[in-house]
Amino acid sequence: MKAIPNSGTMESASIRQLFSYPFRIFFLSMSILALLVIPVWVMLVTGALSLPLAMPGIFWHQHEMLFGFLSAAIAGFLLTAVCVWTQTPRTHGSRLVALWGVWLAGRLLLAFGSSLPDWLVHTVNLAFLPLVMLDAGWRIWHARQERQLLIMVVLGLLWLMQVGFVLELDMTYSYGALIMAMALISIIGGRITPAFSSGWMRQQGLDPSSIRIVPALDLASLVAMILLMATLVLGWQTASGLLAIGAAILMAVRLVGWKGWLTRREPLLWILHLSILWVPVALALLAGTLLADWPSNAWSHAAGAGAVSCLILGVIARVSLGHSGRPLILPRGMVLAFVAIHLAAAIRVLTALTLIPWHPGIGISTLLWLLAFGLFLVRYTGILASPRPDGKEG
Repeated sequence: MKAIPNSGTMESASIRQLFSYPFRIFFLSMSILALLVIPVWVMLVTGALSLPLAMPGIFWHQHEMLFGFLSAAIAGFLLTAVCVWTQTPRTHGSRLVALWGVWLAGRLLLAFGSSLPDWLVHTVNLAFLPLVMLDAGWRIWHARQERQLLIMVVLGLLWLMQVGFVLELDMTYSYGALIMAMALISIIGGRITPAFSSGWMRQQGLDPSSIRIVPALDLASLVAMILLMATLVLGWQTASGLLAIGAAILMAVRLVGWKGWLTRREPLLWILHLSILWVPVALALLAGTLLADWPSNAWSHAAGAGAVSCLILGVIARVSLGHSGRPLILPRGMVLAFVAIHLAAAIRVLTALTLIPWHPGIGISTLLWLLAFGLFLVRYTGILASPRPDGKEG
């Protein structure tokens, strides 16, 4: 696939345009946060920087990656997709400004709010996901699209993990949140990845019938991950380990049915398949942690830096093009960004497993992470902040 230069024009870009559709402001804000949080965390750990954080540094890092970075991606994708699914008017203008303001306030309060009361910091941060769910849920309910309610259930469980995390400062809840993030990948990735792949194969004159989607297998993998989250929070270690193995097998079988290797010539597709492959890898590493005392930060980075972050980059690269009325042709440099984000995740996991020394491992993975999201920011800022070339709203 050919790469093209940035198709956005900074001359026509505006802040107002960023608030014309949820994906625009949230994808841009999320990528900026990605470029800030990781190097800030490294500087905090090494003592090169000190901030008046509202919670201990390790918990701040986990919260911002799970409930700052991930929540912005969820808001940008879900509030954009639901408008299309339900054929309802998009959230935009002052209403979108207010929602984004809640998200931004949460980031600022956690980074600089050490002297503020906990109830204020927690209330603002815990308000964002319910507001997103309220916006999306109202549309889904009125459109009678029961199929989408599974997403609401998983988002509700993700929010409960956030509640437990901020109130207890217990990593068990961040681990539960990672499982729910992968459950969300199981649902959304299971819908868009084989569907996009089938469409592309049809366009290429290939037979899309080779791609298999088994609804019972989809449901089984989702139920397995919800049960895994529940047993993990309850402290049932052996049961969690066995469920992690079962969920990993189910996700791997699903991926085989999607035939990702057939899309290897299309970066906008192989990035989705390869990213979801991190889910069974993370689940297998989690089983090793629970049953064989493997390092816990190996599975958590396979899930967070691998499955979640890699899929987010692949999805936002596609959604930003399609929903801004542009052809699905990657801007120049984005294939490198896709490679960099996967290498960053792989090196971070290998570092956690002590197969790569800590200092070079952390340094290289951080630089690759910054390269990936830096390229997205450079190539997509003009696209996200500029009007659609076809003159339509949004």
